[in-house]
Amino acid sequence: MKKTIMVNGKPVEFKATASTTRRYREKFNRDLFKDIASLQPAAESQVFTAADLECFENIAYIMAYQADNTIPDDPNEWLDQFEMLSIYNVLPELIELWQLNTKELENVKKKVEEQSDQ
Repeated sequence: MKKTIMVNGKPVEFKATASTTRRYREKFNRDLFKDIASLQPAAESQVFTAADLECFENIAYIMAYQADNTIPDDPNEWLDQFEMLSIYNVLPELIELWQLNTKELENVKKKVEEQSDQ
């Protein structure tokens, strides 16, 4: 699932798939499910810690890299292209993208289970 999000007036494409969790774990040695779950309350309250900001940047990088693997392999180099990557504007969009992707994966799983039951 892909989504284009405006970042500092520039369209940036992000992508979430079944491999997003694996890529995130391989690159950052962290659990994407846990990190997104911890960011959701912060996104709702609009109160973020430095750790939240780092998780957000990592998630944004992985999803951007999936959409365009020509971006730099170093997340810092990728982040340097932006004056600012607004957690307030971009994070809700990324959470929505992740939720849509997760819902789509659940629908596919249900269809496969229904077919195997027949």
